[in-house]
Amino acid sequence: MSTIDVIVAARTREADGIFSYELVKADGGALPAFEAGAHIDVHLGDRLVRQYSLCNPPSETHRYVIGVLRDAASRGGSQAMHERVQAGTRLAISAPKNHFPLVPARRTLLLAGGIGITPLLAMAETLAARDAAFELHYCARSGALAAFRERILASPFARRTHFHFDDAPGGKLDAAALLAQPEADARLYVCGPAGFIEHVLATARAQGWVQTQLHVEYFAGAAVDTRADHAFDVELASSGKVVTVPAGRTVIQVLAAHGVDIPYSCEEGVCGTCLTGVLDGVPDHRDMYLTDEEHAANDQFTPCCSRARSAKLVLDL
Repeated sequence: MSTIDVIVAARTREADGIFSYELVKADGGALPAFEAGAHIDVHLGDRLVRQYSLCNPPSETHRYVIGVLRDAASRGGSQAMHERVQAGTRLAISAPKNHFPLVPARRTLLLAGGIGITPLLAMAETLAARDAAFELHYCARSGALAAFRERILASPFARRTHFHFDDAPGGKLDAAALLAQPEADARLYVCGPAGFIEHVLATARAQGWVQTQLHVEYFAGAAVDTRADHAFDVELASSGKVVTVPAGRTVIQVLAAHGVDIPYSCEEGVCGTCLTGVLDGVPDHRDMYLTDEEHAANDQFTPCCSRARSAKLVLDL
């Protein structure tokens, strides 16, 4: 896949454990345009690729800005960004991709948990520029962990932003009150840790919000109990070749060992890069990318993390 060469123009501490990185095109030219909710793949070497949301105003084409939390459970991505990437570092990135687009609505609610603020910042910039009706609610354990706080307070949407800090008296978000009496033409966008997202979505559904009004982006896959995993076969439809995927290895890993490379990025079923068609068999879906309806169709799956419920999967490869 083609990439864009960029240079880190600035690295800035935004909160405890969070840095922002300003990326500019290495040749000094304009970067591809993007819309709110978009992310880029950042290539960090040794086949390590991670996705980060663009959080600067989408009207800008001279730079991209991303925010990276150093995750204590890092599988290498955030650790590499924090330890190896400094001002002046040269990186390869993808063009922007958007699986979390902003849909026009009469009223929009943006709910961020922690580092989940990043895609919602670009949305707030866009909505403010349109003079649209919206609110941004930013939840964090404390003010010290709230990234981009100074930028938000100086922004055109500062008065539409509400901070909710767990360590402040009465600071926690009252999701039930906020989401009560949903309007038919309202939209809700939520991003952050999985527990935060599930709490917001469950509350919204209980208050009468319908699925088409709810928009979500996960940063990490859900924890899965793998103790009952078993081996299964994968057949390549184009050649009839069959390989066995044992417990403890992914479909992508086994296919790569047999010379079949599938593009992938997150390895957690979040980004959809590795999405592959299924012609026969029943996948064991473990991704956060496909909808419940798409899971039920069983005609595609994410081989980076999903497995098989049937003895064999026939893949459209």
